[in-house]
Amino acid sequence: MAAVSEADAEATGIVGEFLSLKAETDADFLVMQVGDFYEFFGEDAETVADLLDLKVSQKSSHGSNYPMAGVPVDKLTPHLKQLVERGYRVAIADQYETDDGHAREITRVVTPGTLLETTDADAQYLAAVVRVSPERYGLGVADVTTGRFLVTEVTGEDADAATDRVFTELYRFDPAEVLPGPEVRNDDAFLDRIRERTDATLTLHQADAFAPGRATHETKAQFGQETLASVGLDDTAGASRRNENPQVQAAGALLSYVEETGTGVKASMTRLQSYEGDDHVSLDATTQRNLELTETMQGDRDGSLFDTIDHTVTSPGKRLLKEWLQRPRQDLPTLRRRGDGVAAFADSALARETVRETLDGAYDLERLASKAAHGSADARDLLRVRETLALLPEVADAVASDPTLSESPLAEIVTRPDREAAAALRDELDALADDPPGTVTEGGLFRRGYDDELDEIIDRHEEAEEWLATLDDREKRKTGIGHLQVDRNKTDGYYIQVGNSETGKVPDRYDRLKSLKNSERYTTDELDERERQIFRLEERRGELEYELFGDLREGVAERADLLQSVGRALAELDALASLAVHAVENDWVRPELTESGDLRIDAGRHPVVERTTEFVPNDLRMDGARASSSSDRTASSSAPATSPSDRESAAGRDGERRFLVVTGPNMSGKSTYMRQAALITLLAQIGSFVPADAAEVGVVDGIYTRVGALDELAQGRSTFMVEMQELSNILHSATEDSLVILDEVGRGTATYDGISIAWAATEYLANQVGSKTLFATHYHELTSLADRLPGVQNVHIAADESDGDVTFLRTVEDGPTNRSYGIHVADLAGVPEPVVERSRDVLRRLREDEAIDVRGGQSGDGGGQRGGESDPQQVVFDLGSGQFRGGDDAGGDGAGGSDDAGSVDVESVDTQSVDPETEAVAEAVKDTDLSDTSPIELMNRVQEWQERLRE
Repeated sequence: MAAVSEADAEATGIVGEFLSLKAETDADFLVMQVGDFYEFFGEDAETVADLLDLKVSQKSSHGSNYPMAGVPVDKLTPHLKQLVERGYRVAIADQYETDDGHAREITRVVTPGTLLETTDADAQYLAAVVRVSPERYGLGVADVTTGRFLVTEVTGEDADAATDRVFTELYRFDPAEVLPGPEVRNDDAFLDRIRERTDATLTLHQADAFAPGRATHETKAQFGQETLASVGLDDTAGASRRNENPQVQAAGALLSYVEETGTGVKASMTRLQSYEGDDHVSLDATTQRNLELTETMQGDRDGSLFDTIDHTVTSPGKRLLKEWLQRPRQDLPTLRRRGDGVAAFADSALARETVRETLDGAYDLERLASKAAHGSADARDLLRVRETLALLPEVADAVASDPTLSESPLAEIVTRPDREAAAALRDELDALADDPPGTVTEGGLFRRGYDDELDEIIDRHEEAEEWLATLDDREKRKTGIGHLQVDRNKTDGYYIQVGNSETGKVPDRYDRLKSLKNSERYTTDELDERERQIFRLEERRGELEYELFGDLREGVAERADLLQSVGRALAELDALASLAVHAVENDWVRPELTESGDLRIDAGRHPVVERTTEFVPNDLRMDGARASSSSDRTASSSAPATSPSDRESAAGRDGERRFLVVTGPNMSGKSTYMRQAALITLLAQIGSFVPADAAEVGVVDGIYTRVGALDELAQGRSTFMVEMQELSNILHSATEDSLVILDEVGRGTATYDGISIAWAATEYLANQVGSKTLFATHYHELTSLADRLPGVQNVHIAADESDGDVTFLRTVEDGPTNRSYGIHVADLAGVPEPVVERSRDVLRRLREDEAIDVRGGQSGDGGGQRGGESDPQQVVFDLGSGQFRGGDDAGGDGAGGSDDAGSVDVESVDTQSVDPETEAVAEAVKDTDLSDTSPIELMNRVQEWQERLRE
């Protein structure tokens, strides 16, 4: 809480009340209602005025002046949104009537995770993270704007693996605010990682809220006593386990925080969903970023996969489609139902557009339900509920009237909500006027016939207004005054105004109110009585309509589950129709989904790149289960790339293809080829069509990518460290049923270290993991593994070279490439011509094992200087040792024969002269079991051996 200065303690009146309330909250700012304005005072006013560009004035209190800045009551929301989106917590003190006048109390604390006033279609999550052991976490996420509430347990083989998986989940949900549990909040490294890797605000909620007993009570009170058992969270295996259920602890803390902040949306949180052990495909944060699912590597939405395929017409549909992309499924029945729905929409263009046009008028029922639960929904919000509920039968009729749609799962989707209950609620909301006022405290909210007392008040009010409307005509006839009018204002109420030229005709029953420049204002006893009658009727009408509206809104809030059910059904139709639109417009096909794990793509394309360039399609064939566990596959010679149509004959002839080493020139399309394989697999596992002529996709349990890395030196992580950590995660996490994409492994270190790591990783993935793997590399040494490891085969991106000109064909062919064309790429990039030409000369000499002049090097007497004045030195690159040696040692032909001073004849080495330490290292190398050693461990051993040999 804020400290109170001596001057502040003496403040009285409104300022004193503000400062007193500010001391009660730990929010960053307090805004207090003062009549028709919300005001900030003191330091809050100065800071907020600077942030929001508000005008600052002064308010006096007890001899001191205090800065004051405010906004009208109806303008608070946009300003509040700006503050909260910048990470601030804002307490709101609302004004209420008392017998002595006005009083104020804090009714709500608005935080980044509890902001209801948002127009963004994206979900807005509040998250809680609980750690019960280094390898075991609980995660809860709640969207207060829709009432969605999810929990899961996250575990790992070790602490690092568990932590990585927690951050994968946080990346997926992208929460606006995170509540760290007691164990996590003391882990500075964990908190720093949240700050560095997310945009979330960290809030230290009271530790007691995470206590197992209290959290369990809160959760059961909210969702029902039997809910924990029904969703698999009520662990009865033992007291020790039961008392540390991290999912329930996270859920309880979220509910406590929502209650404490006064959000008032708990009524909309009707479903607790656990996705522990679900059938979703594992997509770590690195993979989501590398595949640019929802934003590009530069952080833009434009150009992402989601931006490309999103044709939704509703906010809930947009949220659902994004969720599908971030959480693909393995469940074949679910995926096939979605595929059937997309296919039905794709085949029925007219019905599809009818449904989409109808959905285009739908509002966000999930968020409207949450506003009703909070008590902030006004008459126009409930009108939107009514209008959207009215669309459900229209959509259902459109589906039922089309033979294709009616025979598809779409028919089940529209009948999933309780149609009768939805119709009954819609009928109740028919009581609302078609054009209600913007506030709920003035009349005009309801139609006639809704309430007898209200109808009577309206009749009497209209009768009184009719009397007033005809009063001027009656008075003109009675008095003979021509310039006479009856009107009303806030100061004088109702009055009769007479021009100065006719004031002599004014009867005695007129009482003068005031004199104006050209007229006089009067009243009468009868007018005063009618005025009092109208004011009483208007006040009573406002009170009664507010009471009736409150009851109606509460009834809507009580049926939040119904609104969410209708909203989810409409969202699902919208998402499926969106996928169908994209499939039809871009000539996508429905993939065949199987459990075999086989991946067969005929003329596959990259779903994003194909929209911006003339794309060259390519085939891909990869086998699922290992040959040793599949009776219909045999190992034989290397296999050419084939289309799905020839797979039957190819299976017996070509052997197993689980690991493809992809080589080829820079910029030729290796990365695009591999990414499109991952994206086609992912799209198939959300139920979408895919960019290909034909495709068979065996479901995978995870997609893992390692595609380049940016330096993260600010976090103490170099490019190579990031690369190795990502590789480590893949080697630990991938399974036989996963798809792995590796784009250059080992390039961030010395050449031979890099080749060694890449080689060992290839062996480990091929021998131990067995995942389907696409590995792009410039280490051509790895291509020899295809002759030695089962399931490993080579493919390359073709290029055509003619008269020194190189053309990248972008087509994938079998076998390894023989060149990288790096110098050609350097030329394309604008590297100065002398450097390019010199590179070509050096490359030619390296290939032909000729001596190379080191231009500008030092002469033999050490007198070399800049400008190439010294004599050039000749060196030869020894492929055996991996080092340059002097050209004089190269022999006459430069081939480095056995007599070269710079080379060693291994066979002639006197083994008796080897020192004991070297011999010990050799024995250690010989005794190392490669098949039982992880790549990272092997790399550490190699480093240790090198250090021992150097010593």
